[in-house]
Amino acid sequence: MTPQEPTADEYYVDSPVVREFIAAVQAARAAEPDPARLVEQLRPAFSRLLQADGWLPDEFARPYEASGMGGGIGQYLLYRSADRSLSLFSLVVPAGSTTPVHDHLAWGLVGLYRGEQLERVYAPIATDYDAGQANLELIEERTVRAGEFYTLLPPTDDIHSVTTTSSEASISIHLLGNDTGCVVRHRFDPETASVTPFRSGYSNVPCEDQARS
Repeated sequence: MTPQEPTADEYYVDSPVVREFIAAVQAARAAEPDPARLVEQLRPAFSRLLQADGWLPDEFARPYEASGMGGGIGQYLLYRSADRSLSLFSLVVPAGSTTPVHDHLAWGLVGLYRGEQLERVYAPIATDYDAGQANLELIEERTVRAGEFYTLLPPTDDIHSVTTTSSEASISIHLLGNDTGCVVRHRFDPETASVTPFRSGYSNVPCEDQARS
């Protein structure tokens, strides 16, 4: 039997704040197909989400030792569309931990809800993913504080890592134009110029093939 495709959007944090934000995102997507213009239009709504208090439950704001990204990093799905073309999730990075250098393969907005992070942005110089090779250049380092956010627009600014620099775990909110935790992305090692496929998964929800196995 062929598994049935999801037919409804999934809200793992079902609050008026999240519902209002997703409605604004979906309305903007319907009217603006260009990702660069879309993320600019979404800036006010995303800023309001980051500034709102009390909507993120504690269980979506804690580290996760079985993390697919390592370092106790928790990645919690908050919402995803039925067609898997949109996801909203929280990323919890413990104090002193650093994510792998990774890409996202979709447009997006990423902002700090709590804590502080150092983001390192890389540009690909030469890549051969089939051969597992990727030369990267570090092009920017920046501190991101609570309430601040930035855009992802592949391929020019889609590869980065983040380190929590606050004394407590940092919590970032990600809006991405794919099902980020369940797509196969890339993990990079700038020192060895190597790249490997990886799937980060979600800390609270299995990917569909995992759920069926």
